[in-house]
Amino acid sequence: MSASRILTVFRKDLKLGPRSPIFLYAVILPVLMTFVVQVAFTSLFEPAPRLGIVDQGGSELAAAAEALDGIAVSHPAGDAELRRLVEANDLDAGLVLPPGFDDDLRAGRQPELRFYIGGESLASTRVILTVTTLDLVRVVEGRAAPVEVVVEDFGGGTLPLSARLVPLIVMYALVMAGVFLTAFAVVDEREKRTLDALIVTPVRLGEVLLAKALLGFVVAVAMALVTLALNDALGGSPAGLLVTVVVAAAMSTALGLVFATAARNTQMLFALIKGTGFLIVGPVIFYLFPEWPQWIARVFPTYWFIDPLYRVALEGAGLGDVWWELLVALALTLAALGAVVALARRMEARLAAE
Repeated sequence: MSASRILTVFRKDLKLGPRSPIFLYAVILPVLMTFVVQVAFTSLFEPAPRLGIVDQGGSELAAAAEALDGIAVSHPAGDAELRRLVEANDLDAGLVLPPGFDDDLRAGRQPELRFYIGGESLASTRVILTVTTLDLVRVVEGRAAPVEVVVEDFGGGTLPLSARLVPLIVMYALVMAGVFLTAFAVVDEREKRTLDALIVTPVRLGEVLLAKALLGFVVAVAMALVTLALNDALGGSPAGLLVTVVVAAAMSTALGLVFATAARNTQMLFALIKGTGFLIVGPVIFYLFPEWPQWIARVFPTYWFIDPLYRVALEGAGLGDVWWELLVALALTLAALGAVVALARRMEARLAAE
């Protein structure tokens, strides 16, 4: 086994990689999926209330509204522009603060407060903006709220839908690069008969497989990190995240080698991946539906790297919290590599006989 020969084949594949549709899919599609989820899907199902404020006298209320989380505040040029935006449903509500609003409020007078509501705004959005505005008025007036609200969360700390979709996107990045790119690179060489030409040189079949696996591993690590960064899910433990991503990419690549050595051609490769695809991506469904029995997800082999990735990236867990799951993932990876060794021997015998 020669490291220099492995790196030579790896550099060749890396140089020619952008010519392969599978390589491009592995790099581009996770980014496109992120765009769809974060821009289109999230904005459709989890819209932030949109409040426009026309401040005619430098009110503290406008500044306090800017500091609120979960409300998109904008400042139209004037009353007419504000009315137009609300009527067009580009804003859910609009607020006009006249000159001297704060002074009149503190003096006990009742200044005029124009509050426009969009006709197509959600009922929940109207309630949020109305209550928020009344609360901000009390803050400027210097008066405490008449009641104290105690919030009890019965959601069990469930993350928003956009966050629960992150494992699906990251899994896709890992599967496309680690599994599909690795397997397709080997099978494509076999179909084009270039693999036969390689193994009659000093390069051995095992070195070719390792070079293909190295390409899939590097792209899988890179795209998993890029996907997490684009989804603002890098967590608070860089070392834990990197180790988890490396283990996830290693297991994905090992599965790719299993498919690569088991499939004789592209058609067989696609059939194998389609037939076992649910075993690979199955665990991510349980993050979309947290009310399902979560123990079922442990049946899937990829659970043992996607769950640590989810916890480290989105729940703030550290390496000490997920180490045992990563050990299980490494054990499964070694088992997959053992299967690769046996399949590679059979593959080498078939190549010699052809």
